[in-house]
Amino acid sequence: MTESALPVIPVEQLRVGHYVLLDLGWMDHPFPRNNFRISAAHQIDTIRGLGLTRVRIDPARSELLPEDSAPAVGDRSGADAHPEPAHAADARTQVLLQQRQALLRCERQYHEGTRQVRAAFEQVERAPQAAGAIARGLIGGMVDAMGGGGETALRLLSDVQGERSAQHAMNVAVLSLLLGHALGLDDAALRALGVAALLHDIGKVRLPDPVRHKDDAFTPAQLKAYQEHVVHGVVLAQAMGLEPQAVQAIAQHHEAADGSGFPDGCHGAQIGRLAHIVALVNRYDGLCNPHNPARAYTPHEALARLYAVHKARFDAPTLTAFIRLLGVYPPGSIVQLSDGRYALVQACNATRPLKPQVLVHDPRTPPSEALLLDLQSTPELTIQRSLRADQLPRAALDYLDPRPRYCYFFERALRADDVTAPTGARS
Repeated sequence: MTESALPVIPVEQLRVGHYVLLDLGWMDHPFPRNNFRISAAHQIDTIRGLGLTRVRIDPARSELLPEDSAPAVGDRSGADAHPEPAHAADARTQVLLQQRQALLRCERQYHEGTRQVRAAFEQVERAPQAAGAIARGLIGGMVDAMGGGGETALRLLSDVQGERSAQHAMNVAVLSLLLGHALGLDDAALRALGVAALLHDIGKVRLPDPVRHKDDAFTPAQLKAYQEHVVHGVVLAQAMGLEPQAVQAIAQHHEAADGSGFPDGCHGAQIGRLAHIVALVNRYDGLCNPHNPARAYTPHEALARLYAVHKARFDAPTLTAFIRLLGVYPPGSIVQLSDGRYALVQACNATRPLKPQVLVHDPRTPPSEALLLDLQSTPELTIQRSLRADQLPRAALDYLDPRPRYCYFFERALRADDVTAPTGARS
């Protein structure tokens, strides 16, 4: 049955277990998704409060309780064992809506960025100057947004679809700009850094498909062909009219501080400051989002590996600043809190690296209504350890729903007292 053919029923007939499809814009309701199964009676109250009188349901995905055990609309005694006062429920709804709107803004900007990346890659051969203008415009807007004063937080995006190469370019650009800002680069250097980070793999447009992504099984000839994307990138960067700093960063984004990189085996000070940043961030995103997802590291594992295994390859002050920027538990890390609960790190602020915002597994709260908990506002809670997804109990895994890709954008950081987090304390 197509979505358009699904039955429509009055809101008064909704019951816990109905799978509903809300015909509203994402910012017009407080739920994380338009389509979901109702798990608590107060969700029906929220739907009614949106002004809806009739909603579509999907009977095939509904799981209704028997009539005599199903709570009535407005009755929280069944599915919700901890009824909230009306004002508390309203506050929860408002905070959830604010959090969803913030995430939506980040995701819209990220999607627009990947669209422009694809446009630049598609135009670079036939219209290199136009491709360069696209990249400068995108990065200029991001730098302007970061420079408005106040703190900037790194945000994990919830469900990003699209081409991996464009996502990789955006991830490297976002993280490089945040790292460059933390290192005190001026506006001109930040813009050159962002453009280089966005276009560091532009030379791959000239590679045949089999060698565009490095593979441990490459023959020497295939590895040599793959490494030539750097030379191709420099040629294209010059054709685009990029700044010398940006061209140098593209030329050196696979060089290593210990001389083990390519194409020239440069050491330490021979590598430009912007190239040190792009090389580090490029490696981090490659560990988190490899071409083969089976080889992916969690963000926490990737950061630990950069420090423990690959430390010599990177400029020490740059690596230290990167770890400080991401915190010990970067967004996307799965953690266990000091009270035993499991959580997924959603956002971090460099000024509070051990106190990120997390989504907590709390069976008392439906996943569709889970709020971000700012650990800065709950000093009694700390992160005890980091976990892999396969170490989570099934219920926590289904609730937290970690994503197969780690995609990031930035947002203005909320103050701790701006975030209300009812999931933060046990009763």
